[in-house]
Amino acid sequence: MNVKIEQSWKERLADEFAKPYFVQLTDFVRDEYGQATVYPPGNLIFNAFQHCPFDRVKVVLLGQDPYHEPGQAHGLCFSVREGAPFPPSLVNIFKEIESDLGKPVPRSGDLTRWADQGVLLLNATLTVRAHTAGSHQNKGWEAFTDAVIHRLDAERKHIVYMLWGAYAQKKGSFINASRNLILQSAHPSPLSAHRGFFGNRHFSRANDYLVAAGHEPIDW
Repeated sequence: MNVKIEQSWKERLADEFAKPYFVQLTDFVRDEYGQATVYPPGNLIFNAFQHCPFDRVKVVLLGQDPYHEPGQAHGLCFSVREGAPFPPSLVNIFKEIESDLGKPVPRSGDLTRWADQGVLLLNATLTVRAHTAGSHQNKGWEAFTDAVIHRLDAERKHIVYMLWGAYAQKKGSFINASRNLILQSAHPSPLSAHRGFFGNRHFSRANDYLVAAGHEPIDW
């Protein structure tokens, strides 16, 4: 599987990797990759961390599951590989950026450009079986990604947390709102975007907060 994780995260999460649940999770994931098609490719499971070291995180965007169709998932939530059609939620994200910041919809749905600027594009579950949404939920990934957010909350401040939809809001409910900016709205899915995602202006609000905290804004 050629799995690796960026060094600053590896050091901070070393105790998590040693816990029984993570050992069981590792066995499960290895078995799944051995007997089925699983996304993302094994070397991209921790791609969000590779592009966004611990001390460089400015924004955390929480997703739920990787995309489960071919040519999409590459370890960054909401992002798709270069050349892949935009999934509906990503279409709506780009629409809101255009409305909020006046930036035209980009040609590529690959959000690596965000990750490299300090946006941690974190799914709650980091792997999924092909064509089977939610197939790797409740296997241990959620505990691991909770630990990621807890570690950020304990050691860092002035981070923008974008929590879209009830799932993300529940997962981030413990984040210290006095030390960070928590932006909540409906999910960008077509089922809910018109109930508060459109018009949330999260992208300009995030940048205003980052600039006030002495950080470079994100080029969305």
